[in-house]
Amino acid sequence: MSSETAGWIAVAAVVVVLLLAWALAARAGHGHTPGTGQRTRGRRRPHRDDFRPEGTAEEDRPRRRAGIIVNPTKFDDLEPVKELISRRCTELGWAEPLFLETTAKDPGTGQAREAVEAGVSLVCPLGGDGTVRSVATALVGTETPLGLLPGGTGNLLARNLDVPYNSIEDALDVALTGRNRRVDVGRLTVDASGEHERPDQHIFLVMAGLGFDAAIMAGAPEELKARVGWPAYLVSGARNLKGAGFKARVRIDEQPEFSRRTRTVIIGNCGRLLGGLVLMPEAEVDDGRIDTVILSPKGVVGWAAVGARLASQRRKGHKRVDHHTSREVRVRADRPQEVQLDGDTVGKARALTAEVLAGALVVRVPS
Repeated sequence: MSSETAGWIAVAAVVVVLLLAWALAARAGHGHTPGTGQRTRGRRRPHRDDFRPEGTAEEDRPRRRAGIIVNPTKFDDLEPVKELISRRCTELGWAEPLFLETTAKDPGTGQAREAVEAGVSLVCPLGGDGTVRSVATALVGTETPLGLLPGGTGNLLARNLDVPYNSIEDALDVALTGRNRRVDVGRLTVDASGEHERPDQHIFLVMAGLGFDAAIMAGAPEELKARVGWPAYLVSGARNLKGAGFKARVRIDEQPEFSRRTRTVIIGNCGRLLGGLVLMPEAEVDDGRIDTVILSPKGVVGWAAVGARLASQRRKGHKRVDHHTSREVRVRADRPQEVQLDGDTVGKARALTAEVLAGALVVRVPS
């Protein structure tokens, strides 16, 4: 096997596991409306009377309203999607939903706050994982539930919560008739210089990363992404495969700090990715913990070993894949590294701190 072939095998083993899950194949799925899928068999369609308080006349009962925060770039024709959602809300006894669209300046947080101020009972992001994260930012610490509607390719939080992710109608049924579940949220403090007095803070719902995985997302050529979709990330992965690692000083909770020569540090709130792949076997979305994986391969052979270890879902026993579970993790790099949150790059940083906000978000899940 040539070194070039081995390199592509390593890229396929690692890049697909770490990056395809972020729904970065958005171009390949652009314009697809998940709501055209078949309805889940065996689930009863609730009658509107199921949502009426006993003894309340239909004309007197309060009608709940959902706020739908739509990323319009995910749909070639948004009107049929709106009609589907409005019709289903009416069938289940809800009022006409409030539709608000995201913008380049505000990808969902402001719209979610506007919906809450308007008195909605439920806020549903309809977009990719980035839209879900932006909307959730406005709901963290509140009692307003988040309903997950599939508008992206990854839909990773929905996958980890067993919410339907290939049909808008099925997912909407869960949002409108399911139960509330409190889940954890990760809070990431990102310090670009390592010495900033007021570093930026963000939340993440699935995973955040420092190093190789974020560099691939940041380095994929825009023109190539427009032409071929997610394979552009394989090109970026190949370019970054032989890049230099960095020295990271890591502190897990109050344990003594340790150093690693690494390529990437990934911090997760839940571990399930696309295709049944599991990056963090012990991660649970409501265990009050975050999981950290430190990948430290050396050369192409090292990447191949990392890919095999991730595919096997084994947690311990390999010097190139280091797992930790904690409430907080602090990472300081010897030089700035790219950072990503749920697939969105946020620039470079030398230091970051991730902590868990236990039970900080209410999400609608199947009853």
